[in-house]
Amino acid sequence: MNRLLSCLLALSILPGAATLSHAEYVPVTVKPPEPLREFRAAWIATVHNIDWPSTYTLTPSQQRAEMVSLLDLAAASGLNAVVLQVRTECDALYKSSIEPWSFFLTGKMGTGPSDGYDPLEFAVQEAHRRGIELHAWFNPFRASATERSSKSSSHITRTNSSLMLSSGSMKWGDPSSDFVRNRAISVMVDVAKRYDVDGVHIDDYFYPYPKTVNGKTYDQFDDSSAYRSYKSKGGKLDIRDWRRSHINSFVASMYSSIKKTKPAVDVGISPFGIWRPGYPSTVKAGLDAYDHIFADSRLWLQKGWLDYFSPQLYWRINPADQSFTALNEWWAQQNTMGRNLWPGIASSRIMSSEDRGRPASETIDQIGVSRKYAPPAGPGHIHWSIKALKEDRGGLRAKLKSVYSENAISPASPWLGGGSPDPVYVAPIEENGALNLLFKASTNARWRVIQIKNGNNWTTMRAIPASQDSYAIAKAPDAVSIRHLSATGILSVPTVLQRK
Repeated sequence: MNRLLSCLLALSILPGAATLSHAEYVPVTVKPPEPLREFRAAWIATVHNIDWPSTYTLTPSQQRAEMVSLLDLAAASGLNAVVLQVRTECDALYKSSIEPWSFFLTGKMGTGPSDGYDPLEFAVQEAHRRGIELHAWFNPFRASATERSSKSSSHITRTNSSLMLSSGSMKWGDPSSDFVRNRAISVMVDVAKRYDVDGVHIDDYFYPYPKTVNGKTYDQFDDSSAYRSYKSKGGKLDIRDWRRSHINSFVASMYSSIKKTKPAVDVGISPFGIWRPGYPSTVKAGLDAYDHIFADSRLWLQKGWLDYFSPQLYWRINPADQSFTALNEWWAQQNTMGRNLWPGIASSRIMSSEDRGRPASETIDQIGVSRKYAPPAGPGHIHWSIKALKEDRGGLRAKLKSVYSENAISPASPWLGGGSPDPVYVAPIEENGALNLLFKASTNARWRVIQIKNGNNWTTMRAIPASQDSYAIAKAPDAVSIRHLSATGILSVPTVLQRK
């Protein structure tokens, strides 16, 4: 840092500074091209050890190595975000005073890593080091996803057993309970407050998915006692509207609570991809999420109770009855508040038993569709899941290089406010044909966006944290542009330096 300060004092490189006679690089008023905007993410599932850790028998050092490997893969594949599951069954994959450590981390609920490390803190640091946003993913109401081990004495199924309902082999916190809804919100607020996460994310497990017997759909659990209590107090809603009212209340409260805690943290929701069969008219088959899991996700989008919306559009572009394209277009039409629309793409179905013969080109084509129906701030998508990239399903990684040929930063969320961050103050040091950039700390930026110019071509590098105090370019370019990026996606004016 002393070297940085002395260089800054000697060189005074800042926007609008006069030409310097003793520097290899001098400030110029050239305007670089705007960086490409696109959210490119993958889910990292921890439930049942789907993605990470690959087994709960790994040592802490093996867990860390595996996380680093996944983040290296994400960066090498062109992603700029991951969505890491940190709450699978009212548990925690981070240090929590509210809920017990996850079974999927150590094989025993309530027992944390033997060396005391915090997996979420580690993942955030390592992701940011690679220019990757980390969004913390929570399951709001599922309370028991596995029966392989006993639940901790501090687990909600033990401390509040009367609020639990059976759903097949699973336990579910009753969404009609104020306590259950508030508990889910409290853990999200806790994480947003204590960790440097870029987003808070929930999936589509609201009420349990129904079961179908002989073509007839049945609700998974019996909440009639709570409904009778509601009616006895003068409630007028029928049971299905009553259930929906709890989920709507939860989503609205979750959004406002996160915004009160840390306004710039993105809130994302990934609901089932079909709101109701018949919307759009060509989509005639599929779960009625509105009536069967009581998720009125169109309402949430139109009310603006989220910052990004990632419907799970896991079907192919064809046939029409569950078309990725038709659904993406329909959701874009419902996005009257102009929120970020970043659909989920089922890359894990490539060459799978779930969808035999699906080629990797289906994912590439769907990325193209998501760009076509993107809101003004820019496109985006999330791969389900990172395992598809890890296994390189159908040669996916090579194909992604063509659609991710240029690095991208996430689209902005202008409704979250915040002004343009301060310009970059930088000292350029050219040594042995390389260019080292030394930065003055910023108080209102989250990332730095660096672009280099050689000849007539500008190249955008992967973003770096604004807290990083230096950056090395192996071969000194003809010119370099550096801009700060705020937590809500607003860019500063560029500081452009040209080689003398």
